[in-house]
Amino acid sequence: MSSSSASHLSSRLQAPSAPTPTACYQGFHFVSKLGVSVMNSTDGNSAWTVGLGGAAVNNGRGQLVRSRTNARLFRTTFPTAKPHDDEEQEKHKDRIAAALGLDRAHRVLETTVATPRDANCKKPGYVQSQWNGAEWVNDGPIPKPQKPLGNRTLPTAPFKVLDAPNLRDDFYCSILAYSATSQTLAVGLGNLLYGWSEARGVRLLNAGTDPDCHLTSLSFSSAEGCKSILAFGRSDKTLGLMSLYDDPDPAISRTAPTPRFEVIQPCPVACLCWKPVCTVRPSRSRIHLGIPVKNEDLLVGDETGLVYYYAVEWPERWEVERHNWAGQMTLLARIAVHSQQICGLAWSRSGDIFGTGANDNMCCLFESAKILASDSGHRSNEDHQAESSGATHLRGASETSFAGTEILSQTPYNPARHLGPGDQKHQWVHGAAVKAIAFCPWQDSLVATGGGSNDKCIHFFHTGSGAALASISVSAQVTSLIWSTTRREIAATFGYAQPDHPVRIAVFSWPECRQVAAIPWAGEHRALYAIPYPGGPEDASSGGGREAGTARDRSRTAKEGCIMVASSDKSVKFHEVWVADQRGTAGVAGVLGGSPILEFLEGIDREGEVIR
Repeated sequence: MSSSSASHLSSRLQAPSAPTPTACYQGFHFVSKLGVSVMNSTDGNSAWTVGLGGAAVNNGRGQLVRSRTNARLFRTTFPTAKPHDDEEQEKHKDRIAAALGLDRAHRVLETTVATPRDANCKKPGYVQSQWNGAEWVNDGPIPKPQKPLGNRTLPTAPFKVLDAPNLRDDFYCSILAYSATSQTLAVGLGNLLYGWSEARGVRLLNAGTDPDCHLTSLSFSSAEGCKSILAFGRSDKTLGLMSLYDDPDPAISRTAPTPRFEVIQPCPVACLCWKPVCTVRPSRSRIHLGIPVKNEDLLVGDETGLVYYYAVEWPERWEVERHNWAGQMTLLARIAVHSQQICGLAWSRSGDIFGTGANDNMCCLFESAKILASDSGHRSNEDHQAESSGATHLRGASETSFAGTEILSQTPYNPARHLGPGDQKHQWVHGAAVKAIAFCPWQDSLVATGGGSNDKCIHFFHTGSGAALASISVSAQVTSLIWSTTRREIAATFGYAQPDHPVRIAVFSWPECRQVAAIPWAGEHRALYAIPYPGGPEDASSGGGREAGTARDRSRTAKEGCIMVASSDKSVKFHEVWVADQRGTAGVAGVLGGSPILEFLEGIDREGEVIR
């Protein structure tokens, strides 16, 4: 691969001559409403329907809810190219009023009945409204509308842009991943895998072997494990695992580390996600056989709707050189609940539960402890042997690194399991494909999901009971969701909008579901996928003799502040969505949709009268 190919992903720090324009897009207006309905219940597992179903009714409190539900739905209204029928009716009334000489703007009728008035009291001036052919205008003193409280002003322009030619314009691809351990951003451009960092710039990590295939998903291992293992999947069924720390001289080397594992999956890889915490299991190494070691757990979703659960033992580079053993991938479970392509995978912060979203409009919740239970469940020994003999194959870094060419699907501590419909804890039916799934980092029992073009909503659920808490209609595909770690807020990115509107990034408060910030994009470009950029350039410029960041860089907190967004204009944009001042995230009343029962179960106290 020539050096010019690496330059395809180039960094250009935007530095406009004038100050960066700022705007607080006032496109969101919320009306209260909630929407879910119980669909069925099998084996104690709840299934809910959310999205487009159900008529809107008034709950008697000035709020709209869907029939058979009590979960509020917060709607957004955006400018539309075609006026609604009610707008045309209002314009017709305006024309009639203009013909009759009525002033609909003031709506004040002059009377001839004189009332006693103090001589020093002046009558307010009255200015007749005029119809200009399109709307009523009045040059008189009109009070200015007050700005909604709490709305933040964010820069509309990104503070950094990476050119990304051949970035695939595909809702189903998740081709960004960031490692806080190595401070490296991985980007998939077609079949080429690139890495970028503030310190080293751009380098090619993997070029693949088939130019006709493309990268579909990327994911870095947990920060707790400190391994910086990058998993990357392609449309040709290959799954690769490499560590950026396998580089002989990571400080100056321009050569990419060789992948330790290359797995051939039964079907094209669609989505990847590492568990955010490590799991201790007996080692498979012949040197340390049976000794407890930390494993990284990996979820792999494919285009047919299957999810594979792998345990990865990853020894350090010096251990590989000493013992000639590169580690082991072990298939722990095969989950067959979805009927179409997996679009989204996400773990809770503790790693106790994870969610799967697919093109069959379903989002399912699983408990990892039950999946890894010793009981083999629905699988017979014959089925187990049949799968391990030909379903998934592996190529290692060296022929002596592994005992065979197949991934082990049975271990002394847990045989591989097969899970089917009914094994999920909860199931939520949406109106479209579910790609965006985000577990709240400061409230373990709260999860948010986002639907595609026919759903266009952000939904909030209680993970313990499966109850729907609220929904926000955003009139666009929801391509990613990112919770704040220091505020009770969530950021969302949007793809295709219907009706059309320019907002591509928005921040909502929880549990109010109120828009507190929004960033419109010019043109028709869409936000395809986004991930958090913890600390931003501040971390990269704070040590190692590197230059200090700019004033904008230093304004971000060490925990969060920025997101990186893959755009349909073939670029990766860095946007600042949270400023430096920190807000509390402690549990408060209303954080679980206002349900006193759910809040009591989660240990959240409600203030009230004290009975003595």
